[in-house]
Amino acid sequence: MSDGPTYGFDTLQIHAGARPDPATGARQTPIYQTTAYVFRDADHAAALFNLQEVGFIYSRLTNPTVAVLQERIATLEGGVGAVCCSSGHAAQIMALFPLMGPGCNVVASTRLYGGTVTQFSQTIKRFGWSAKFVDTDDLDAVKDAIDENTRAVFCESIANPGGYVTDIRAMADIADAAGIPLIVDNTSATPYLCRPIEQGATLVVHSTTKYLTGNGTVTGGCIVDSGKFDWSANDKFPSLSEPEAAYHGLKFHETFGPLAFTFHGIAIGLRDLGMTMNPQAAHYTLLGIETLSLRMQRHVENAQKIAAWLEADDRVDYVTYAGLPSSPYHDRVQAQYKKGAGALFTFAVKGGYDACVRLVNSLEIFSHVANLGDARSLIIHSASTTHRQLTPEQQEAAGAGPNVVRLSIGIEDADDLIADLDQALAKASV
Repeated sequence: MSDGPTYGFDTLQIHAGARPDPATGARQTPIYQTTAYVFRDADHAAALFNLQEVGFIYSRLTNPTVAVLQERIATLEGGVGAVCCSSGHAAQIMALFPLMGPGCNVVASTRLYGGTVTQFSQTIKRFGWSAKFVDTDDLDAVKDAIDENTRAVFCESIANPGGYVTDIRAMADIADAAGIPLIVDNTSATPYLCRPIEQGATLVVHSTTKYLTGNGTVTGGCIVDSGKFDWSANDKFPSLSEPEAAYHGLKFHETFGPLAFTFHGIAIGLRDLGMTMNPQAAHYTLLGIETLSLRMQRHVENAQKIAAWLEADDRVDYVTYAGLPSSPYHDRVQAQYKKGAGALFTFAVKGGYDACVRLVNSLEIFSHVANLGDARSLIIHSASTTHRQLTPEQQEAAGAGPNVVRLSIGIEDADDLIADLDQALAKASV
């Protein structure tokens, strides 16, 4: 969309980044199912490869369909640019890649998706990186964990699985004082409920697989660049501040300014890691984003009603939904997440592990899947699935103990969902 009027979220989620196709006039963004793009001439090709001109070279790097999605997500998040990739896990590695090096560490919240904990505690060791896990409600612990080798702080806005709500502004202040970026996974909240960049985040990552697409059809990830971090303020980020040998000594921050991280993500990250989003996945996600605000409103409305019903049920020990007045995060939601606390939370079933298994096996509307953010309501017993690789202590710290199930509330009729939970709890409580 052109510079000029400031448009509302509902307008931007449909129009940002999209223009009628210049060749055909097609109003919906086409799926540009192509591997490569014809250069105008040899000079044009050389300029593209030298990063002297922006354009399309090869679909591992750039693709017109994916480019529209990147611009749309960046606009909704209030960033200057974005890089889309093949999954949320790919987005996390892509976000860390320009920042880290052998011997460097990231300070990460204990309240993260189990796969992220595994990726950070195990897989990144193969790059010579490490992670320090801390309770991000303990701000002093976050500060104490940062050392001279820390290159980023990482948290989730609304944490999976428990729905815990992070004080992003406080985390950003700590990261700023240390001269390092704050990376916020905004998958569960989406930019409709929370815009981390406005609260001080440097980078925002998404599993676009979840609420942004919203229909459980494709995987994808995205990194949004705020454009506000000074990568040359110290010597911690040589990939962005120092000469890049592969581009004849070009310095990304000096050359591209606020877009340094975005250009590096494409020119180095996608070029060498190859974690590319395919154009068909981008198309499905663009279609999903068109109804994001409508879906999130219904997700939140349903979650609020169902969480309150569960909390009043004698077969339930506790509910972690931050939208409930009983939640320790309720005041934070009221202050920082004014449109709601999302639709992801857990509840503890009386009867423990075995009761959770019976509950999951007895549901009819809820789908038992390893996903969240679908239009359909979903359930999973995290301790035996998504968080299975973690130690019991890590499971408890993440809010995924053996007596806990995670709900991702969809957009069905809330009374139908309550009735389904009611009959399943009756069977689980035998």
